[in-house]
Amino acid sequence: MRLVTTPRVTFLRSIADEVLQHHGRGRMIVAIDGPLQSGKTELADDLAAVLEERDHSVFRASMEGFHRSREAQAAFGADTPDRYYRYGFDESALRRVLVEPFRLSGSTAFVTRVWDPTRDAWVEPKWITGPEDAILVLDGRFVLRPRLAGLWDVRIALDGDPVDPADRIAYAESDPRLEASVVIDNSDPEHPRRRFFDSC
Repeated sequence: MRLVTTPRVTFLRSIADEVLQHHGRGRMIVAIDGPLQSGKTELADDLAAVLEERDHSVFRASMEGFHRSREAQAAFGADTPDRYYRYGFDESALRRVLVEPFRLSGSTAFVTRVWDPTRDAWVEPKWITGPEDAILVLDGRFVLRPRLAGLWDVRIALDGDPVDPADRIAYAESDPRLEASVVIDNSDPEHPRRRFFDSC
């Protein structure tokens, strides 16, 4: 279905052009990182819609669906921003039930969500399959951290300085804007624009 053309959609179509330059055949993962409340989820939803507009099979996931339980996080010590940054998400589950089976393609099923952080409870896994050619759009804090950045085919970061304490720790260790192939200024969500981040 053709989307209504707005400045935001026009911009995201240009980003989709870049994404699709990397996508021949097979499976592809686009990851979107950025500070807390920078608009990652909304941008990921909208980019997925633009890719679907072009008749691609697109799946969505968020790191919010791969939290560790509060009990599991407590095993790593007191509730601090540092603990949240280092141990707040179940990266093993992310790899095991989403990234690795998605990459296998074919009839291999994958799961886009295992945890509900609001209820602090497991969700019943919904195993899904897709065609051999498909795109996964994943958003979330810390997805461009060095130990995960190599998993993604396209890395997008939303511009903005960290304010949340856990984000400050993450950015001090590795600024996601330096890991990204695309940096987006989303401070005006209706008129996002490309940012060419100066690493100096």
